[in-house]
Amino acid sequence: MKIHGDLASGNCLKVKWTADFLRLPYTWLPVDIMQGESRTPEYLAKFPQGQVPAIELDDGRTLAQSNAIIRYLARGSSLLPDGAFIQAKIDEWLFWEQYSHEPYVATCRFHMVYLGKSKKSRDPLKVERGEKALDHMERQLQGRTLLVDDAPTIADIALLAYTRVAHEGGFDLASRPNLRTWIARCEKTLKLSCRADRHA
Repeated sequence: MKIHGDLASGNCLKVKWTADFLRLPYTWLPVDIMQGESRTPEYLAKFPQGQVPAIELDDGRTLAQSNAIIRYLARGSSLLPDGAFIQAKIDEWLFWEQYSHEPYVATCRFHMVYLGKSKKSRDPLKVERGEKALDHMERQLQGRTLLVDDAPTIADIALLAYTRVAHEGGFDLASRPNLRTWIARCEKTLKLSCRADRHA
């Protein structure tokens, strides 16, 4: 399997962490989105969405969209337990992440980290909704170890990617103890790495 991605992107790290945790063999192929490498004719021929992450399977099939990828990779594993309801609860978090969390928390981070702009110049609406998303997670993690189950699932991986670096988008995690505890637990349990070497 080949993973096309940018290690500064939380969406790409979701795929890397899932593959690493499950010990899936892959080759990481870096894509510099700021240099337009996801918009070349060659890339678009494989991945018409023009986004990262994206994967190529050994048989040539391709798949994009981070949460679709991690759900595919996690099938039959502890990261996606059997059972219609628990899988639906995981999906509930995956859909919420892409609709109510990532567009605000990650966009504010992109504004500051990728574009080098100031915290004060962030879009107020995105800031407001990002704060609400983090507050929602803080409440949901009250008295809980992880988001869905007692063991990590792809719901934790999906939400961890941008929550752990929310401060880089100008959000305060110091006032959210449940989130900080959850982040530390996930990082330890998942043994996170940002290495991009070949895995066997």
